[in-house]
Amino acid sequence: MLLFSTLAVMAGMLFPSQTAINAKLAAGVGGPVVATTISFVAGLASLIVLLAITTRGAPDWAAIRQTPPWLLCAGGFLGAIYLSLNVFLVPRIGAGAMMALAIAGQMLAALTIDSAGLFGVAHHTISVGRAAGAVVVLLGALMVRFL
Repeated sequence: MLLFSTLAVMAGMLFPSQTAINAKLAAGVGGPVVATTISFVAGLASLIVLLAITTRGAPDWAAIRQTPPWLLCAGGFLGAIYLSLNVFLVPRIGAGAMMALAIAGQMLAALTIDSAGLFGVAHHTISVGRAAGAVVVLLGALMVRFL
């Protein structure tokens, strides 16, 4: 469990770096959408290499064809919006405030997904402790932004 928690923290540390790098890129290439597009192309190239290294054989094309189109596209669509907004907001409110508020938003969405069992996620009731933790995250985000 400690390993997975450590990996989650390390993954989280990549977000502000990616956002700050893409904000710098946006300043030189014509805006956040252009920078996000470049980032996604580079990400696609990286994923192709990762897929080649970690996968044995071809993907299961039959299973992919049977997947609903919205499910195939939703992650990329939401990721493009998320990254574009990050790149747009970092120069305006700072990387710390952007990440703090984004994490607060992620926490609220995650609790909603858990409590409703959305997208096939196992149902987890929002306990008093979980709700209090979310409030602390939100208050912390507001402190980072406004104090």
